[in-house]
Amino acid sequence: MSMLMKPWVLENFMRFWPPFWGSSIRVEYVARDHKEIVVAMPVTWYNKNYVGTHFGGNLFAMTDPFYMLMLMEILGRGYYVWDKAASIEFIKPGKSKVTARFQVTDAMLEEILQNTANGEKFFKVIDTEIKDADGELIAKVSRTLYIRKKKPKS
Repeated sequence: MSMLMKPWVLENFMRFWPPFWGSSIRVEYVARDHKEIVVAMPVTWYNKNYVGTHFGGNLFAMTDPFYMLMLMEILGRGYYVWDKAASIEFIKPGKSKVTARFQVTDAMLEEILQNTANGEKFFKVIDTEIKDADGELIAKVSRTLYIRKKKPKS
């Protein structure tokens, strides 16, 4: 396992990434081992919808690259990791700052390593909850990641 990018580099890169900067999406925390990331977004005049709540596209966007990036960093250059599919279920309107926490557990890593050991592709489904300032569930995002061990170069 090897890391390609230091956590502070990832955090600062994402802070100024135009889709996030323009939506006020902010990376609040990146664990040194890339196994946890916390992302937040306040309600502002330019990221709310017609009825004054969080724009659904921004809620979806705040979850976009993180599990892919985390696993790329943790697994290293010997693996392909891509987003394959995603869906969102809106639970209730977001009227305050919202937060999403991404965690890669040791059990998740073990499952990935076992299922990709012989070069097979593995589709890992990971769910993320987006919660408001009171800890209430606003939305659930389900992402399917394509993960495969690269073939050794001959």
